[in-house]
Amino acid sequence: MSVEIYHNPRCSKSRQALQLLQDRGIAPKVVEYLKTPPDKATLTHILDLLGLEPRDLMRKKEKEYQAHRLDDPALGREQLIEAMIAHPKLIERPIVINNGKAMIGRPPEKVAEIL
Repeated sequence: MSVEIYHNPRCSKSRQALQLLQDRGIAPKVVEYLKTPPDKATLTHILDLLGLEPRDLMRKKEKEYQAHRLDDPALGREQLIEAMIAHPKLIERPIVINNGKAMIGRPPEKVAEIL
């Protein structure tokens, strides 16, 4: 099993999801996305796996969301993806990927659905 987690160690939900995986004997590939943001192809793939549009994966309470007026309905998919790449703090967390499926770990127990 090849499991990957897009992780922010400062986030309690992200830490809980990682712990859940480890408690199940899974040693996931940990991607600290704030240090190593996904590129456009990777983020597009993650969105496709989740079945979400970019705005659905964005943390709307982050100051970057408001500062860059990302709530503007005129902004398209590509512009929102570029904003998440430029400001990875906007990406909801944690995201767990396993065998072609992805899940946002909110609550952390949701990741069990794709294991």
